[in-house]
Amino acid sequence: MKVVQINAVYGFSSTGRTTREMHEYLLSVGMDSYVACPSLAGLKERGINIGGILDYKIHGLLSRVLGKQGYFSTLPTRRLIMQLDEISPDVVVLRNFHSNYINFPLIAEYLAKKNIVTIVVLHDCWFFTGHCCHYIDVGCNKWQSECNHCPSIRRWNKSLFFDHSQSIFRDKKRLFEAIPRLAVVGVSGWVTNEARKAPIFSKAKQFLPIYNWIDLETFSPKNRKELKEKIGFSKESFIVLGVASAWSKEKGLDLFQNLADLLPDTMRVVLVGNINPEDATGSKIKYLPATNNIQELAEKYAMADVFVNPTAFETFGKTTAEALACGTPVVAFNGTATTELVGKDGKCGYLVDSMKPEDYAEKISEIYKKGVSAFSDNCRAHAEADFDMQKNLQRYVQLMNEMIAL
Repeated sequence: MKVVQINAVYGFSSTGRTTREMHEYLLSVGMDSYVACPSLAGLKERGINIGGILDYKIHGLLSRVLGKQGYFSTLPTRRLIMQLDEISPDVVVLRNFHSNYINFPLIAEYLAKKNIVTIVVLHDCWFFTGHCCHYIDVGCNKWQSECNHCPSIRRWNKSLFFDHSQSIFRDKKRLFEAIPRLAVVGVSGWVTNEARKAPIFSKAKQFLPIYNWIDLETFSPKNRKELKEKIGFSKESFIVLGVASAWSKEKGLDLFQNLADLLPDTMRVVLVGNINPEDATGSKIKYLPATNNIQELAEKYAMADVFVNPTAFETFGKTTAEALACGTPVVAFNGTATTELVGKDGKCGYLVDSMKPEDYAEKISEIYKKGVSAFSDNCRAHAEADFDMQKNLQRYVQLMNEMIAL
């Protein structure tokens, strides 16, 4: 079986790591795997480069001005199609397509014409809306009928002048309906159920939830006290952790900064991720830079006594899953995919129905009183049951075989 994954990044960030891990797994089981990406990050064999820096800049500019993300990069996409013709893949996996590097209509038309099994992986909601990546925060359900007058037109793939959400919605519906063997994989039960409501996927043959996986060997419980000392805390300090690729209001930066002021002196907030120096305020917060070193990242999760994720919209929430794998209980916003990851039974942490820092502080205090050991084994068991790499990748292979047989 020949499989090609197409994604915006390879080897770093959550989708890039997922792409690399699937690629390596498919090769390990004897499958013919390739990755098409604008940034291959050292992948020299079986890697297909899409475009260059000038292409991305032009695509980004045109997307901002004309408001049609995924409609440019025509020449790089045609070159990709020529390489796909040479490979003749049985399956093409579509991941992040909204990063100024690929022409979505050209690829979709090619997949339909060649009757190639197409698996759309929903790392966010872009594939089934006319513009946005997430819609929960604005309470918009237009994507369930037909997008128009988008309330998020100046967010996500920001359009400065034009709202083409209706025409893009219609294009996506037409293009996906034309692909004979289309499967939709949601990285959580929540986003899979949302996709089932989307007219854009009305002709899909399968909808299947497959959680993103975690490297359970790397992300595992470790000696908390030693790790705390490693970054300059006392062994007895109680660490409240937040992790993001970059910190912003949408990621909960304001909440963490207010939360730090509410917590007792025995607790410290640690935020891992890139941040504008002007925004890095709060004497009770330790800011650590984002890292692509997975071992270092795993140590940060394992060091923490509680992981906090106040994000209102998560199609999966890999940071939450990684914390659980390290035996670290979670306090998170009760919504979208986070609810199913943390659970409502209190075994792996607590869900909060608001964005009030006082409510998060209350739940953190409950974990402090009970002790991390009351949660750690349950967190790890949950991760082993749902986020096992081998098991979840086998589900993808099974899906590929089923779709090829159609």
